[in-house]
Amino acid sequence: MKGKYFDIGVNLTHPSLFKDLENILRKSFENGVDKLSITGTDLEESIKAIEICEQSSFDLICTAGIHPHQAKTFNNETFSEIKKLFKNDKVKALGETGLDFHRNYSTPDQQQISFEAHLEFSIEEKIPLFLHVRDSHKKFMEMVKPISDKLPDKVIHCFTGTKDELFDYLNMDFYIGITGWVLDERRGFHLKELINEIPLNRLMIETDAPYLIPRIPELKNKRTNKPEYLPIICKEICKNRKEHEDEVIDSMYMNSMNFFRLEC
Repeated sequence: MKGKYFDIGVNLTHPSLFKDLENILRKSFENGVDKLSITGTDLEESIKAIEICEQSSFDLICTAGIHPHQAKTFNNETFSEIKKLFKNDKVKALGETGLDFHRNYSTPDQQQISFEAHLEFSIEEKIPLFLHVRDSHKKFMEMVKPISDKLPDKVIHCFTGTKDELFDYLNMDFYIGITGWVLDERRGFHLKELINEIPLNRLMIETDAPYLIPRIPELKNKRTNKPEYLPIICKEICKNRKEHEDEVIDSMYMNSMNFFRLEC
């Protein structure tokens, strides 16, 4: 499939990718993935993401924030340092933030305190939100719905939810990020039926590398997801859309450019 691709969420600070960073980026660009956003998951990783952006020969951007798993690290001092990172023009969105009650690496109370601070900062500074929701939809909606009209652009990163959850997000004008989960026959095939329910102007794509590698025969011996595999996910999305693939690819790219407030 020809076209330009934008990976809105890739964990390039992860050791499995960082150790071979320039080669991974080169292969990504060779496969048409010419825009990547590195996900910040806590203060240290957000700083590291900025350093990668500044030191790489490729044109990269990043987010900065505190992942719900890391919400136990949240305090006023740490979050003040997160806020300062937005003075750097490589930092384009706030997050990864949200709620994850699947494993509760941080307690629900810790997560909610951290998430609320992110929401308030996003509204104050009109910063796009890069959001994580897992097994926490009810509480997420309780926190977000009353203020949704005040929030700037927001994306549900790595959407894996139900049809009802999808429409809750779409009714609040969320963007939806689709990953290789759609190619996981054990748990993700329901997404195939939902992809065409997402308005084309709300759809974005990501690898979440090194996680969520597409489960296809060609990659069965691979253990690490990489941004160069983004076109594989795109192909599956296009198979489940009514529009021509060129229109889908172009729309996802422009949605991502608009979300991160980048110029073509």
